[in-house]
Amino acid sequence: MNELWHLGLFIFRLFNYRFFQFALLGGTIAALACALVGLFIILRKESMIGDGIAHMSFGGIALGLYLGVQPLLTALALSIFSVLAISYMRKKGLAQSDSAIAVMLAIGFSSGLIIISLAGGFNVELFSYLFGSILTIDQLDLLLISILGVSALLFIGVFYKELLSMTFDEESSRLMGIPIDALSIGFNVLVAVTIVLSIKVVGMILVVALLVLPGLAALQLNLSFKGTTFASIAFGVASVLAGIFISALCDVATSGVIVFTAVG
Repeated sequence: MNELWHLGLFIFRLFNYRFFQFALLGGTIAALACALVGLFIILRKESMIGDGIAHMSFGGIALGLYLGVQPLLTALALSIFSVLAISYMRKKGLAQSDSAIAVMLAIGFSSGLIIISLAGGFNVELFSYLFGSILTIDQLDLLLISILGVSALLFIGVFYKELLSMTFDEESSRLMGIPIDALSIGFNVLVAVTIVLSIKVVGMILVVALLVLPGLAALQLNLSFKGTTFASIAFGVASVLAGIFISALCDVATSGVIVFTAVG
């Protein structure tokens, strides 16, 4: 009983810390966006594009740190560029989807390594973007995550029916007059935005897991699409919040615990 009292007191005191409040808010926003976007990614069988964009963002993060500007902004710019480049290569028949993603993945990661070598090698701040550092989210990070998160949620809210139709029957959607090409590009930009806003939460290496795992878990329940959407959100938010609390109690890497919780 005494141990439970001390545990409850410890958890209560955590809420008094600003960094913990920022972590909870930033993590919840990222989990919401990832759960919604990730479900469409799974159903469209485009999980690889998430991995490609995540690796492309590495070059943007390295560039931001090298130039002394907000790394999430440069990561966002390069991620959106990679999405547009992939769409262009597919449309012009220069490469298949998986090949185009592989090309951009290679460019992003190799350019990041070159920039890092010019800057004198890896540092602590770079590692926080690679592996996540949710407990170091500051006010500017939270503002950016909030703006990007709200943008992602608004996009899905506005184009929900069109995305749903395109996901399950692209040809019929095209015949109905839905601008499939423009909507696909918009959705891929949305994926880039979601990945960038989640980098600080779980890191570039594990961000695809936060995108895919909640949706996969929700699909196992065999619910309606609306029910699956809410289940995906619940799994995503629960895994992030549980990961934050467990890592605080056990003093282990937060990003790893978040993903491990999502797997469980």
